[in-house]
Amino acid sequence: MTDTELGNMNFKEIDENDCKNEPKPHWYEVYVQPCLAELLGTTLFVFAGCLSVIQNSPSTGSLQPALAHGLALGLTIAVLGGISGGHFNPAVSLGAFIIGGLNVILVVPYWICQLCGGMIGAALAKVLTLENNYLSSGGASFNVVSSDSQIPRALGAEIIMTFFLVLAVCMGAINKKTSTPLAPFCIGFTVTVDILAGGAISGACMNPARAFGPAVVANFWEYHWIYWVGPMIGGLLVGGVVRLLLGDRKIRLFLK
Repeated sequence: MTDTELGNMNFKEIDENDCKNEPKPHWYEVYVQPCLAELLGTTLFVFAGCLSVIQNSPSTGSLQPALAHGLALGLTIAVLGGISGGHFNPAVSLGAFIIGGLNVILVVPYWICQLCGGMIGAALAKVLTLENNYLSSGGASFNVVSSDSQIPRALGAEIIMTFFLVLAVCMGAINKKTSTPLAPFCIGFTVTVDILAGGAISGACMNPARAFGPAVVANFWEYHWIYWVGPMIGGLLVGGVVRLLLGDRKIRLFLK
């Protein structure tokens, strides 16, 4: 192509030619690397979260776990989000899939990697802490709910808090109209707010992988189902709301 021909091309045509010349991404980058990022990110997030609960001083209340979970999540999303989207949470992956932000082929592998990362992170936290601290904290498992009468409040809290979290992910990182470079830290701040607000009601899990890892390592399964049902319902609700009402033209199903 001569300089004259190049000069006559507009920027759109140049961009289209550049896109055509770009090599297709390798299958490793499309399918394997995102799963590895989810495994590593969930491991680091759950490790930091569990460690903060195990080492938490009664005088600080929910502040230490809230800050540790929020900061750890924001940092891992900032570092690994460009590879996998930075979900580290089955409920987030569900919401992202519903609005078209995750390939259907990757949904189950993401869930498997997140659950494995939860177990690895919880196991590392157990190995690195004193036995007395580990036992007194219940291994950082969710033991706030102790009777059937608390189930409605805990389940409702998990649904609403997870709704808030998944909404922050979908609107801040996936929906183009509202996406922002500050999404990792907005998502982390949402976790911090949720734990400070609802930690005493349900433990503010919002993440089945965060609940599953410590439950396996500590062998504590009392009312464990709440931390699956609540977050997954929250993810489903966000997917529906964004698809029907809040999404941009690409995501929204109606009234485009």
